[in-house]
Amino acid sequence: MLIRRGAEPCRNAGRGCAVAIGNFDGLHLGHQAILDVLRRCSRERGLPAAVLTFEPHPREYFAPEAAPARLMRLRDKAEVLAGLGIDELRVLRFGAALSQWDGMTFIERVLLRAMGVKAVVIGEGFRFGRGRGGDVALLREAGATRGFRVDEVPPFAVGGQRASSTRLREVLALGRMEEARELLGRDFRMSGRVVPGARLGRKLGFPTANLRLHRRKSPLAGIFAVRVSGLALNRRPGVASVGTRPAVGGKEWLLEVHLFDFDADLYRQRLDVDFVARLRDEVAYDNLDAMTAQMHRDAASARALLAA
Repeated sequence: MLIRRGAEPCRNAGRGCAVAIGNFDGLHLGHQAILDVLRRCSRERGLPAAVLTFEPHPREYFAPEAAPARLMRLRDKAEVLAGLGIDELRVLRFGAALSQWDGMTFIERVLLRAMGVKAVVIGEGFRFGRGRGGDVALLREAGATRGFRVDEVPPFAVGGQRASSTRLREVLALGRMEEARELLGRDFRMSGRVVPGARLGRKLGFPTANLRLHRRKSPLAGIFAVRVSGLALNRRPGVASVGTRPAVGGKEWLLEVHLFDFDADLYRQRLDVDFVARLRDEVAYDNLDAMTAQMHRDAASARALLAA
């Protein structure tokens, strides 16, 4: 998959493309329904299938402290999109300049000049441009005169409710991993590169791979049964904690993974951690003996869950 940044025209803009526009945070089944329509449009017209997204999320730009937790980093989003058969990812930096473009400026400068769109696919209620003034009506008006079609995809329901990033964040925060799996069509995943830690886990008999989350907030927290891939691992079972490690006075959000029956060096390796079930909250302990005893109980619970 080709990744382009910015609103500059590409060399093959004259050929055109079919594009889906949105933040696509999480790439849940609602997003995948939009991408299904995109792929159909691209096949019917013999065009590349492109996704146009924004970095950072507009809500992170306007109100960073109040912005919702990221479900996906950009790299993770790109990997999933590539696996879904998308040909191009166009990333627009959302900042002061872009926030001032009205809807028609966005259409002219990005969709037409930079990408040469022939088909646009959006979710129901999608808004764009300064003050969220652009909508499907403006897109269709422009498409009628500038030669591109517009498809608005209705909401996709899971369990009788709309699949959305907001709903996914809610179930993750509550630790309802089965519901998250239903919304995603897969396990919820966090990925990252293993960084050095304090090696406390190894001293206690539980060596861990430490992954920084690179997020202002985490969408989930606690102790989880997980499966880990990457390097020579293939969904290897383990137990993981996501949090700030109050038991040892930590402050930075960190994902720590203990792999069962595995003790190779994973430093600097990129790992994919799939969250299968939530075991409990993260808590502080009076002493290391109490913490170690709980770690043994967590490992036993995770083993049993993953073996079931």
